[in-house]
Amino acid sequence: MTQTAEMNTQLQTDTSRITSLPGIHHVTAIARDPQANVDFYVGVLGLRLVKRTVNFDDPQTYHLYYGDAEGSPGSILTFFPWPGARSGRAGTGQATVTSLSIPAGSVDGWAERLERHGVDASRSERFGETVLTLRDPDGLRLELVASSADGDLRPAWGKGVDPALAIRGIDGVTLTLRNPAPTEALLTDVMGFRTVVAGDGRTRFETGAGGSGTRVDLVADPSGAPGRVAAGSVHHVAWRVQDDAAQERWRSRLAEALQAPTDVKDRNYVHSIYFREPGGVLFELATDPPGFAVDEPVDGLGAELKLPSWLEPVRGRVEAALPPLRVPEAVHTGEPGGAG
Repeated sequence: MTQTAEMNTQLQTDTSRITSLPGIHHVTAIARDPQANVDFYVGVLGLRLVKRTVNFDDPQTYHLYYGDAEGSPGSILTFFPWPGARSGRAGTGQATVTSLSIPAGSVDGWAERLERHGVDASRSERFGETVLTLRDPDGLRLELVASSADGDLRPAWGKGVDPALAIRGIDGVTLTLRNPAPTEALLTDVMGFRTVVAGDGRTRFETGAGGSGTRVDLVADPSGAPGRVAAGSVHHVAWRVQDDAAQERWRSRLAEALQAPTDVKDRNYVHSIYFREPGGVLFELATDPPGFAVDEPVDGLGAELKLPSWLEPVRGRVEAALPPLRVPEAVHTGEPGGAG
């Protein structure tokens, strides 16, 4: 057997070992005002600011990461806050909703908390779960989903949020598509998702062990106008892979399926590849390691501006270009009885 044939045989063996992705790693969206962004996600939703850095491709802009107390994969929301950015438009070819998991029985507590903070929220039922729908300061549509099956996701205890209410991580995302069929084929035939329930024009898929943190819903809107990704909209959805080796196997599998994944990008905290699913939504596959404690201790996550090594020589210039940022004090303890 030639060396090339051996390599091809090994590739086929490696890709055949792939079963499914563990779940969501993070969701990245676009905002305007970084202070309003941190006030909402830390001060209102009680997430922890686990990393403050910059957009590696545009260092004059923050890249802010929120999550649970340890910055666990599956708990992470990230934002590029561009002051003065135009408003996005919800439409087809977009991830139109990001859903967060809250404990069963916490809906009333969250409804009261949101009302006290001046955040409008509506209540509905979907697939046997209660859902609170709200928007962040830029109009990004969020849901708090009361789930009794929140898997390994851990509470993101923040200032004034009782642990009995605290967000457990990302529950799932909703993609709005003109024609969901090609995306469904990618999810089930290539990425290892399975259909779990459907109704009211929505089909839910899960990956890995299933349940909260593994879900993607497809909603058909055949005549819908294309969405515009800008302030108040999702930039991309990232799915977890265990390590670099698993990522390379997935990259090969996606290339075989003609999804044209990018080369691996080193984002300091994850290694990433990107591709667009057939409906137009940008997907990322992000490794669990190195993680957010690679350049600061867990107890100090988010305390300082962290820059990649190539920007350290111009740190003074980068810091001068960024607006000041005051982060609400966050407490991450297991003590119940927060102010709510």
